[in-house]
Amino acid sequence: MAPITAASEAHHHRSTTKVSNKAFKTRHTSKSALKDRAKGKVESFEKGSRKTPHQQIMSKLDRRNHAKQIRTNKSVERAKEESVFNGRDGAPRIVAIVPLCEDVKGSEVVKQLNSSVDVEEEAPLVDATPWRVEIPRFKQKVQYLTPGRDLLEGMDACRTADFVMFMLSANEEVDEFGEQILRVIESQGVSTVLTGVHNLDSIEPAKKRPDVVKSLKSFITHFFATQEKVHDLSSRQDCSNVMRSLCTTMPKGIRWREDRSWMVAEDVRWEGENAVVTGVVRGRGLKADRLVQVGDWGDFQIEKITAAPLEVRKKGQRTDAMAVDMPEAGDVLEQPTEDQEDLAELAPEEMMEDAMPVSVAPLERKAVLLDDHEYFDEDDRDQLELPKRLPRGTSKYQAAWYLGDVSDSGSDMEDVELEGDDDIDGLPAAGPADGHFDDIMAEPTEAGAPSEYPQTEAFNDIAPDDEAEQIEAYRKQRRDEAEDDREFPDEIELHPHVAARERLARYRGLKSLRTSTWDTAEDKPYEPEEFSRLLEILDYKSAKNRVLKEALVGGVKPGTRVNVHLQIPSDQIAVLQARPKPRALFSLLRHEHKRTAVNMSISLSSDYEKPLRSKEELIVQCGPRRLVINPLFSQGGNTPNNVHKFDRYLHPGRTAVATFLGPVIWGSVPCLFFKRPQPSDAIEDLAQSISDPKLQLIATGTSLPPSTNRVIAKRIILTGHPYKIHKKLVTVRYMFFNTEDVQYFRALQLWTKRGRSGFIKEALGMHGYFKATFDGKVNPMDSVAVSLYKRVWPRGAVAWRPGVEAGDMAGLVEDGGMVVE
Repeated sequence: MAPITAASEAHHHRSTTKVSNKAFKTRHTSKSALKDRAKGKVESFEKGSRKTPHQQIMSKLDRRNHAKQIRTNKSVERAKEESVFNGRDGAPRIVAIVPLCEDVKGSEVVKQLNSSVDVEEEAPLVDATPWRVEIPRFKQKVQYLTPGRDLLEGMDACRTADFVMFMLSANEEVDEFGEQILRVIESQGVSTVLTGVHNLDSIEPAKKRPDVVKSLKSFITHFFATQEKVHDLSSRQDCSNVMRSLCTTMPKGIRWREDRSWMVAEDVRWEGENAVVTGVVRGRGLKADRLVQVGDWGDFQIEKITAAPLEVRKKGQRTDAMAVDMPEAGDVLEQPTEDQEDLAELAPEEMMEDAMPVSVAPLERKAVLLDDHEYFDEDDRDQLELPKRLPRGTSKYQAAWYLGDVSDSGSDMEDVELEGDDDIDGLPAAGPADGHFDDIMAEPTEAGAPSEYPQTEAFNDIAPDDEAEQIEAYRKQRRDEAEDDREFPDEIELHPHVAARERLARYRGLKSLRTSTWDTAEDKPYEPEEFSRLLEILDYKSAKNRVLKEALVGGVKPGTRVNVHLQIPSDQIAVLQARPKPRALFSLLRHEHKRTAVNMSISLSSDYEKPLRSKEELIVQCGPRRLVINPLFSQGGNTPNNVHKFDRYLHPGRTAVATFLGPVIWGSVPCLFFKRPQPSDAIEDLAQSISDPKLQLIATGTSLPPSTNRVIAKRIILTGHPYKIHKKLVTVRYMFFNTEDVQYFRALQLWTKRGRSGFIKEALGMHGYFKATFDGKVNPMDSVAVSLYKRVWPRGAVAWRPGVEAGDMAGLVEDGGMVVE
């Protein structure tokens, strides 16, 4: 038996006399329990209770009724969308077959799809012609578009299609053209997408076919992540499933396209001097008062819209009963009214001459413009700046010899108020290199005693020949440094024999690029002649909503097959008859033919590794239009003064705003930027695989609100070398080359690469040397700089025509405008 120890005899008291039983847990709490728990609480609700005041007031019956109304409205909206395809005269479902490999033929794919639903139709004789087929099994009509291996043809087909079916090959990989067209179609906006594989039955042995399908699915999901299956078109069952999806699925559509009226051009013919386009109206109602954009032909007015029903009658059907409310062929459905838009792109000159005063270029300035006013004008230039503090006993005559550059302890100084001192302005505000000069210098510089004045030392001018050699050596060193580290992308170098005040007469200074007021009256003499006639949109958001709401009402009902009679100017008939027939017709919204300052965001493609120079020729596709542009690149974002810095180059990985003068586009529309490859570009491999290597996709973007008041400011930087340094006082050279230029630009704020800021005190000698005071000690290896800005104006765009070079279309440029309240 174990002995009893002292530890076993110890007595322990329980920690508490109260027993806490386990709480009862219920899965659901009754409403009465929740009300009791929330008594006295004003804005505290338990989990599961109704949050909003409206939900608290509504009873259970009201909530059920509200949910029922939402379901009913969605059902009505869905039925309205599907009604376009229903009925004997319903619109066909447009399907674009896009081959991504050379061994895939669109006509063969269409025959396989049709045979799976027991439809035998002969293919059209001309390729890329719309192929209309009726599917009795699903009581639907399908219209096939079979573009060839052409970039623009494939883009036009997918732009008007309800369904886009990409065809892959089981024997060949997707080439560079296939990848390019995938990126282009993905960027321009696409409706419902399906994917199929051709010639999969040729893969032997059969057990390798699932691996091929898996590989193709991995490829297509890189571009369209929602693709769940790659259909085998060699299987009749898969073809039947594809046709079921095409005939029963509601296409999601494209946002910018559904806001307008559009149709696929089934036939284009000439009747006298008028062109007639036949097709089925889609999107919004087609109005005769609005202009239409017909493929690459251009914009035209509508003379009239007539009915063009298909004459299809079944055996034993009564035609007299069907004649009720059914338009006959040739019946006029819509005619223009007094509200019809004209083809004028600009505001009338007479209206603009009466509304705007004549602008005259200013005479020769006495000093540079800083923000919205001019410092150191003619009255002030002859007066030397007076110091605030002088040695005791200094007379007014002696005070003129003190320039006040060096700070002192102030033991022998006194504050004096001399005559005329009340009109002296304070020092210009300091700021960093980007032009933000809103911060005041940390230590204001005061005038010093004569014993500490470096200016009193004699200044010897260098001989012109020796100075020219020193300038060349200094600039060569600067160029080498700029190649290694591009700290000053806007830096320019002035020629020693060129006056800066004449060379930079249009430039001005800004205390802050983001907040300083930009005086637009100074730009009037230099703006393009037609810039005041451009369309000016005062409130873009409200104007856009008003235009989009206007398109919802009226016009020929969607789903109606019509003939659109176009008014063709007599001087364009012969030219248009020689061009290829257009593939689609888009109705323009109100004012979309008028020109304004168009803004688009632009980001370079990852495949394009070179920087893109501003004003370089590009071809942009925005919605239904293709334009040849020379855009200006500028920084994006919103600023209080609506001033944005001009970018000379758009580098890879950066996003900018491209601005040009062109037609208005309402809403956010995807934009694609193409470039004609130069002969020096390495495109040999690309040309082997692309049938039309004339266009190369280099960037994508989105349309932004247009604005004629958006100022694009081009910045230049003049740099100088710190020649002598004494504390905060620096002698600077090589920025200017004569005394007059120093006096002209003396109001501008100076800054250095290492963050110092200062201002010009006085000119030295006759070769542009000057003394400047900074807010701190300047490093000898630093550079002194000053920023100047001028407004640059966007260039006009012209409509792109296939086979026509930009130089031949230069005479078509026309810039102009009107005002939308």
